[in-house]
Amino acid sequence: MFVSVTAFFFSLLFLGMFLSGMVAQIDANWNFLDFAYHFTVFVFYFGAFLLEAAATSLHDLHCNTTITGQPLLSDNQYNINVAASIFAFMTTACYGCSLGLALRRWRP
Repeated sequence: MFVSVTAFFFSLLFLGMFLSGMVAQIDANWNFLDFAYHFTVFVFYFGAFLLEAAATSLHDLHCNTTITGQPLLSDNQYNINVAASIFAFMTTACYGCSLGLALRRWRP
């Protein structure tokens, strides 16, 4: 949740700067800043995807193997984790494509 809210906030900040015309007033390499932003968000989303997939893989893990107990994740929690893993993977893939395009724009 932290990754998506932070990425959304900074995306709105960049959009506001572009729409307000502040880009022309600030002397910066905007192509590099775009690349750095997409790289950072890609890394964070990839980490979130790995953590969510790892948590989803714990569905059949039992807390105590000596007695028959409930799985670590209930079926509802498992379904929610699967959906979150798919969303995180798709978002990571989209940011990866955007990162590739930003790299192509930034390279001389």
